[in-house]
Amino acid sequence: MSLLLVRDVHKTYRLDGVEVQALRGVSLNVEGGEFVTIMGASGSGKSTFMHILGLLDRPSSGTYFMEGQDTGALSDVELARIRNRKLGFVFQNYNLLSRTSAVENVEMPLIYARVPNRRALAVDALTRVGLSHRLHHHPSQMSGGEQQRVAIARALVTNPQVILADEPTGNLDSRTGDEIMALVQALNERGLTIVLVTHEFDVARFAKRVVHFRDGVIVGDDPVRDRRWAEAVR
Repeated sequence: MSLLLVRDVHKTYRLDGVEVQALRGVSLNVEGGEFVTIMGASGSGKSTFMHILGLLDRPSSGTYFMEGQDTGALSDVELARIRNRKLGFVFQNYNLLSRTSAVENVEMPLIYARVPNRRALAVDALTRVGLSHRLHHHPSQMSGGEQQRVAIARALVTNPQVILADEPTGNLDSRTGDEIMALVQALNERGLTIVLVTHEFDVARFAKRVVHFRDGVIVGDDPVRDRRWAEAVR
């Protein structure tokens, strides 16, 4: 059974009375354990598609199955529950609370899910990304790479099945970006499914498969033949 299965998805927005077709019949299958990169120019539909995969938006038409379950039949409350338990999100701007320590930022998804032993789980997640020495530092006291590691720890703390990453290296220099991709690649090597949006081909090469979007449709879906391997996971 596919982990994520999208069939003939369309998404239309109305902007100032004008209809904009962001997605025009997209179909995609992601198996458990894959590492898929989504590429495309601005306006290609890749971010809209990621929002639908992350259950942050609903398609105008078409179907999206997660583990065989039709997400279109679920209520907003049920979708929120799945987002919190099965999906982890990593964003370009980190989305950390500035007045909150690293460990408290990582605890946030657990608070919403009413999970006990939150502090121990948050410490473990930060340790997994190499930040056991920065538990009580605030974002302003950390580098961009460290902040992104906190964001990854926050995504991991609920033990999700899928990590959805939207331009996770976009605000980082190339060396720090490669370190973050080494971490993401290592997580995939341990079995976690990764779907990542990027416009950088060098970043896409860390993945196993690249899906190209253009004008709201998929124009390419190919395995990565010259894959980059981070030294940390070889």
